[in-house]
Amino acid sequence: MPGKHAFLNRIYFFIATIAFLLAGSGILNSSVFADEKTPAKETKQAEQDKELAVKNPFPNRPKAPSLDGGKEWLNTAGEITLKDLRGKVVLIDFWTYCCINCMHVLPDLAYLEAKYPNELVVIGCHSAKFDNEKETDNIRRAIQRYEIKHPVINDSNMTVWRKYGVRAWPSMVLIDPEGNYCGHLSGEGNRELLDKVLERVIAYHRAKGTLDETPVHFELEAAKLKPTPLKFPGKLLADAPKQRLFISDSNHNRIVITSLDGKLIDVIGSGQIGKKDGDYKSASFDHPQGMALVGNTLYVADTENHMIRTVDLDKKQVSTLAGTGEQARYRSAGGKLRASALNSPWALTEIDGVLYICMAGPHQIWQHKLGTNEISVYAGSGREDIINGALDESAFAQTSDITVDGDVFYVVDSEGSAVRKVDTKKKNVTTVAGTSDLERGRSLFEFGDKDGIGDQARLQHPLGVLYDKGRLFVADTYNHKLKTIDLKTNEVKSFLGTGKDGNALNPVQFSEPSGLALVGNRLFVADTNNHRICVVNLDDNKVSEFKVQGLTPPSLPKKADDSFAPAKNALAVSAQTVASGKPFKITVTPKLPAEYKLSPLAPVKFSFKSDAQQASVKGKGTVQGNQLVLELPALKDPSGAYTLNLRFGYCRDGVGGLCKQHSAHWSIPVQTAAGSKTTEISLPLDLSKE
Repeated sequence: MPGKHAFLNRIYFFIATIAFLLAGSGILNSSVFADEKTPAKETKQAEQDKELAVKNPFPNRPKAPSLDGGKEWLNTAGEITLKDLRGKVVLIDFWTYCCINCMHVLPDLAYLEAKYPNELVVIGCHSAKFDNEKETDNIRRAIQRYEIKHPVINDSNMTVWRKYGVRAWPSMVLIDPEGNYCGHLSGEGNRELLDKVLERVIAYHRAKGTLDETPVHFELEAAKLKPTPLKFPGKLLADAPKQRLFISDSNHNRIVITSLDGKLIDVIGSGQIGKKDGDYKSASFDHPQGMALVGNTLYVADTENHMIRTVDLDKKQVSTLAGTGEQARYRSAGGKLRASALNSPWALTEIDGVLYICMAGPHQIWQHKLGTNEISVYAGSGREDIINGALDESAFAQTSDITVDGDVFYVVDSEGSAVRKVDTKKKNVTTVAGTSDLERGRSLFEFGDKDGIGDQARLQHPLGVLYDKGRLFVADTYNHKLKTIDLKTNEVKSFLGTGKDGNALNPVQFSEPSGLALVGNRLFVADTNNHRICVVNLDDNKVSEFKVQGLTPPSLPKKADDSFAPAKNALAVSAQTVASGKPFKITVTPKLPAEYKLSPLAPVKFSFKSDAQQASVKGKGTVQGNQLVLELPALKDPSGAYTLNLRFGYCRDGVGGLCKQHSAHWSIPVQTAAGSKTTEISLPLDLSKE
């Protein structure tokens, strides 16, 4: 792991000690968290808040290092500098997309971004662990898969990481609106602390006048995704007796059931993110992954809901088996099914009436005896490592898939790039492929693409494993390959895939495959980043795409555009006359701050309404040079008062990574005249002092 940069050797405060430091200034005073509210306490709190607004929570801090040094910027039209971010509170999230702890931080960041949309800018700094994660296109797909809505730097050489002295994933750095470094915090589960800190920093800088609350706009990678029937499919499950295949259509938040010849049987889930029980059309999931079939009950690892769901395939009903819907923030031993919080269940299997669960978050295997009301840890100390031995002494690293051979099951440990064997009779854990029992967690960094026997072989973040007649198929995800393991010799061999990311079928290329299923001589592969299922004919190893006839993306309700809200203060305009019965246009010529230009990439949205009839006149808005041109049809009303609401973006040099948004509101008296030739209304707008 990289050591601290000299810059941070001079920094003596870290957000890890904020709770102690801020308690002294009253920011985390116990009265803030008191449940019981009395008039006296509320008055005292109001006085304290007012006092805090004029106190700098982080005085005498040095300037933050620059964000220079990344290979490329994503989720934005261009590079962003700290100068661009001046006036905003900035939270830099140092992450790597393989890391389950980094995944757990993303909902917290989304919460904070939604709560402070105009005050906070989150910058993701992707400093890769695995070689595959250094590639910009792979990070782009991870951003799309995780539905990230803030800019991300590809810090492939860990340049920014070293500048800020980061030592672990995930870590977050706070920068105030004046560009000063405030401190850093590592780990997950810090939403409440960060919320309190942001609240105080924002209050201080708003009172000081150094907070810029202008809305901003980013060009998101999600906009580049075209609708596809499947979206980042995760896991597969084959039911040979009934000739059907279950697909966890993870980013469509649903389970697809198809026949083995590609005929759509059913879709489980509305496609909306949620945890609602009910029939197939109303039930909801949150990025489901692994499945297990027992009788005609389908068990689903509802990963981002941190729940286990059941599907009655006869009654077509979804229910919740285990989990509270909240992530376990502690090292849990389990308990009652619906009272025990879970932590990213990722894969499932059943042996002799016991459901075994790959619990990726705490790096363990859990168990539930079907028919009981209990769930508990089965194997793994909770330490993230590759350690062999007795069940309670062993260690796993982000358990991600599971497959059964009699009384034995095999697990892929994605963060340890290893394949493990768990013997339910001998009650022990061994390693089939990849390293184990190395000092100081070194096994977590022993990865690559190397065939060989046992600990001489190297994988790179495998996410899928499947048993078949004395061998294992492994989805060697970050190597974009399928591999096999001979269980008599533990010999690992590359099977299919060139090792390069791609979507060709001859020779076959995969893009981070993650799920496997087998029926007869047909091996089904969830080719996750290619949004497809491939099928391998094991007689000749030829590969084709498996398409589900009639499957379409879910139809979801459109989200309201809350950001297009009318400006508070209307700008007065003198009476305007336009030609009767003719289309006309409104041109707005903004005077922008220095170094800024109108952005042709940022959307131009407007409404033009008659005050008398409240009818909106539909039109088109575009950027033309230094002007905003709003094209409108001929007015039906001969004259009257109209209201124009306009929103547009402007960026540094017109193409900067951080584009500011401005909303303006005019009240315009308009009259039409038959003899007039005027078809244009011109409006000035001075933003030079913003």
